[in-house]
Amino acid sequence: MDRSFLVLAASEGEQSAAELLFPHWSELIAGIIAFSIVYFFVWKWVWPSMTKTLENRQASITGQMEAAEKARAEAERLLEDYKAQLAEAKSEANRIMEEARTSAEQMKADLTAKAQADADQIRAKAREDAESEVARALTEARSQVGEISVDLAGRIVGESLDPAAHKALIDRYLADLERL
Repeated sequence: MDRSFLVLAASEGEQSAAELLFPHWSELIAGIIAFSIVYFFVWKWVWPSMTKTLENRQASITGQMEAAEKARAEAERLLEDYKAQLAEAKSEANRIMEEARTSAEQMKADLTAKAQADADQIRAKAREDAESEVARALTEARSQVGEISVDLAGRIVGESLDPAAHKALIDRYLADLERL
C-alpha cells in the first residue's frame, strides 16, 4: 500500500503531502454548495414527508396498541364473566343435585312409611280375619259340642233331653274352660 501511495505521489510531481490530503478551495466550495442544495431539498421536501410518514406510522402503531389494549381488557372482562357464569352454573348444579337428593330421600321415606302403613294394615286385617275365624270356629265348635253333648247325653240316659237347658249348661262349661 505504501508503494501505491508513493507512486501516486511521484506521479503528481512535487506536491506536498498537505496538498494531497486537502482538496483545492474551488472543489471545497463546489462541494459545500452542492451539499447545501441537497440539504435544502432534503430539509424542504424529503424531511417533512418522512416526518409525516413516521408520525402517521407512530399514530397507527399507537392506535393498534390502544385497540389491542381494549381487546385485551374486553377479553379479560369476558373471561371474568365466563368464570362467574361457570361458578354460578356449578353452584346451580350443586343446588339441583342437593334438591334431587333431598327429594329422593323424602320419596324414599314416604314410600317406606307407606309400605310400613300398608304392612301394618295387612297385619291388622290378617289379625282381624284370624280373630273372626277363631271366633267363628269357636262358635261353630260350641254349637257342635252342645249338639253332640245333648245327643250323647240323650243316648246315655236313653231319653230326649231339653236342648236349651243343656246348651246353657254347655256354654257355662266352655266359658269356664276359656278362663283357664
